[in-house]
Amino acid sequence: MNLNTTYLGIPVKSPIIVGSCGLTSTAESIIELANNGAGAIVLKSIFEEEIILDFEKNVLPKVGPMDNDLEFFDYYDYQIKDEVLHKYQSLIADVKKSVDIPVIASINCISNGEWVSYAKKLEEAGADGLELNIFKLPFDIKKSSEEIEHSYIAIIERIIEKISIPLAVKISPYFTNLGEFVKRLSLSGVAGIVLFNRYYSIDFDINNEEVISGGVFSGDKDYEMPLRWISIMNQKSNCELIASTGVHTSDNVIKMLLAGAGSVQVVSALYKEGSSYLKKMNSGIKEWMSSKGYETIDSFKGNMSQTTADKPEIYERVQFMRYFSDHKH
Repeated sequence: MNLNTTYLGIPVKSPIIVGSCGLTSTAESIIELANNGAGAIVLKSIFEEEIILDFEKNVLPKVGPMDNDLEFFDYYDYQIKDEVLHKYQSLIADVKKSVDIPVIASINCISNGEWVSYAKKLEEAGADGLELNIFKLPFDIKKSSEEIEHSYIAIIERIIEKISIPLAVKISPYFTNLGEFVKRLSLSGVAGIVLFNRYYSIDFDINNEEVISGGVFSGDKDYEMPLRWISIMNQKSNCELIASTGVHTSDNVIKMLLAGAGSVQVVSALYKEGSSYLKKMNSGIKEWMSSKGYETIDSFKGNMSQTTADKPEIYERVQFMRYFSDHKH
């Protein structure tokens, strides 16, 4: 069975892509993932917020009498960003010497700032593509949904102006009209859209009455949201759709491919099972393909999307109808 497919138009040997995470932050770990069958690697993101927090934590408390010196602030702001960029460029260069699979750089951003120029430097370091992870909780009640969506497009347009490698944009499902926005993004020049990002969530410790971090890993049913939307948007977008969140088994991967995904990002399962789990997932896909008589991924990709369904309205149904009225405890 042939697992060859593409990721952002780049040929890959497996549809399983290791998503941006701590596992993709060192050359040693990345080499291990590649040796176990990853189709491509998305490096741990450069976080714009982390650069800002680093500046506020390590620079502002120490400025003393220079706290009004704008040149001083600019210098340290530049130094922090330059150090982050240099380390990231070195990681790309080291990894590219050691693996024969695509290496995708990743930037997690919240604003349309000058740091976008990093993108070109990451390309020059040898990255095969770039993933732009854009999400900011829309808590500002003064901003309309149109303004928020425009800010996404503005960031993407600035990035595309600077690079020639393929660009993916990773988004959340929280848009007023998600289908229309995905379609608009697909016309912006991006090579792929990743559905969906997993973001930091909060929880409450009721004994100490403190805010704590919510669950870090995705659940085994979290794949259902991207499954629905990839099914709906297959053949309606002008770029590749990549599945992400809740993919824990080879069955989950197969479902995403049947929905129309070109490839599938995996993270939580690898934290839980280890990098060797990639071999099991690839084997599971091959075994299923063999049992169904499929030789290639293209021979079944999109076979269960909305556009091929006898009852396409099922994909759009959001209300429980007979299930709970008939369900017995």
